[in-house]
Amino acid sequence: MKHKCTHAGKIRKVMPSARGCEDCLKTGARWVHLRLCRSCGHVGCCDQSPSRHATRHFRETGHPIIEGYDPPEGWGWCYVDEVMLDLGDDTTRQDGPIPRYA
Repeated sequence: MKHKCTHAGKIRKVMPSARGCEDCLKTGARWVHLRLCRSCGHVGCCDQSPSRHATRHFRETGHPIIEGYDPPEGWGWCYVDEVMLDLGDDTTRQDGPIPRYA
């Protein structure tokens, strides 16, 4: 049985909170890939990054859906339903080049 995302209706247009992982930029930590919260615009780092700020943001806020964001990759992930989403053209534009720190 294929799982469906029951939170896709909560995807919003958002303004990214930072030009890189918001929390890593504050602490000087490094990230591998960026994820964008499609509820509030928080930019966090992926689970392959040492600090895993995107997942931490989900645990703290309950915001269910992130977007692959470096560059916008056209996919999303629902933490609650644990399924990938095809965002198609509904991606968030980056504000200029974002540095890589991997």
